[in-house]
Amino acid sequence: MSARPALLLTLFSLLIVLAWWWPNRPAAGDVTMPAGKLNSVSFAPYRAWQSPLTENFPTAAQALADLEVLKGHVDAVRTYSAIEGKYDVAALAQKVGLKVWQGIWLGSDIKQNAKEIARGIAIANRYPHTVTRVIVGNEVLLRRDLPPSALIAAIEQVKRAVHQPVTYADVWEFWEQFPEVARHVDFVTIHILPYWEDNPVPLDRAIAHVRNVYDRIHALIPDKPIVIGEAGWPSRGRWRDGAAPGRVNEAIFVRRFVSFADRNHVSYNLIEAFDQVWKSQLEGTVGANWGLWTAWRKPKFPLRGPVVENPAWPEEAAIGIVAGLLLFAGVTWQWRPNEAAASRLAAWAMLLGAALSFAWAGTVPVIYDNWALLMAIANLSGQAALAIVLMDRAALILAGAGRPRARNGEDATRTVRDLLTFGFPRARWVTCREWLLDDLSFLFLWTAAVMQALLVCDPRYRDFPLPVFAVPVLAVPARAALRDLAASGGGREELLAGLVLALGAVESVRMEGLLNHQALIWNVAALVLALPALWRFRARAVHRARA
Repeated sequence: MSARPALLLTLFSLLIVLAWWWPNRPAAGDVTMPAGKLNSVSFAPYRAWQSPLTENFPTAAQALADLEVLKGHVDAVRTYSAIEGKYDVAALAQKVGLKVWQGIWLGSDIKQNAKEIARGIAIANRYPHTVTRVIVGNEVLLRRDLPPSALIAAIEQVKRAVHQPVTYADVWEFWEQFPEVARHVDFVTIHILPYWEDNPVPLDRAIAHVRNVYDRIHALIPDKPIVIGEAGWPSRGRWRDGAAPGRVNEAIFVRRFVSFADRNHVSYNLIEAFDQVWKSQLEGTVGANWGLWTAWRKPKFPLRGPVVENPAWPEEAAIGIVAGLLLFAGVTWQWRPNEAAASRLAAWAMLLGAALSFAWAGTVPVIYDNWALLMAIANLSGQAALAIVLMDRAALILAGAGRPRARNGEDATRTVRDLLTFGFPRARWVTCREWLLDDLSFLFLWTAAVMQALLVCDPRYRDFPLPVFAVPVLAVPARAALRDLAASGGGREELLAGLVLALGAVESVRMEGLLNHQALIWNVAALVLALPALWRFRARAVHRARA
């Protein structure tokens, strides 16, 4: 290898390391919190492969092991149901010296509610020194599972049967809508989650929002103690307006919130102890990332001291460097380019390697089920294949060879149909050079258009999918620099996908707002993906007009 390509490979490797290190420098070391244990954390001992949706419950041994993890850090745990698994959390908590905020789950099934109430009453009476309070129903009014009268009847039934103080827990707005419920509880339990507000609250205003809500409910219900039953911040997922999930942001929120609660003598419960992977089926990536510990029982951050946003960044930087070097080695072995061409290929190989590492980092950590695993394998394989054929096309062009005929969406659709019906036995590397780059690019374009439509029509729990399209986005300027973007020949398939992406990007920005930087970056990327298809259609329209 000559000196110039080697120098470029070294330089880009250093830039990849810098790009990963810079946003992952230790942060939040100056944000402190009081010493001592946390009041309480929401407790559900589900492992990554377990879910109440499938009634695959943790064992008593697993729940006990989790309580052992928590006992040095919290005074109590909050449960949400009295009937989950073949154990009582209160019995296990008593063994390790933790208190319990015992939950009784209420839904729309009246018979199941009766079983929950009976079991909750029995637990509270069996462990009177461990169960310190009983929470009858969680966000029942929010879900509209029961009318206030039925909820009040359940609360009164439990109050008559237990000696502990009894409450109901819901998002703070529903205490304003149904203040009559407050007359029937011993204390009011409110949920304040700035990230999930209808008008999301950024981190820098989150504690002020908590204070305002607390004071507002206290003014509305001055004769009852106010407890914050849920407060927290997600460590991963989509931005909502200016509210940005992140490990550092979660640490900052928790520290500031605990400091606020300590100064104002507010009883609180943080959501939640461990990441609940199963919640991704209901609330997307965000739902699975509210824990102070990961689903693998590793603490996400220290409660005091600096925090690193992504502790795995050295491995992910290494993936980018290795991927770039492999792309370069493969294409130079195949084509034996001169020094000038090798230098350009080195730059593109390392950029594509960086894109692949970004795709890996944004995809692999959020594989929460078998379906997500299959999709990740398909996507990462597709992006790797696109990077390989793009490098091959670049080498072909730089060597002065002729370009293959530009293909359109109709061609790509036919290829996909043939592959799905096992009707494409002739696919060899020689023929792949003629169709794979354009056909893969169209497949990514079509997929991006579908995801963009979903982001506009049903955005709340959907991530902005930039990692899924990291290589396809980079491929557009790469092919433009190589003068390899077809200037004509596009069909209705490209036009439809391009229009959906472009119009969806405009609408998504309008919906998400300019404070949502994650949305802005994705929608700029969507426009980049859409541009070649729209340009081809424009060129065809101009040609027809002149004809």
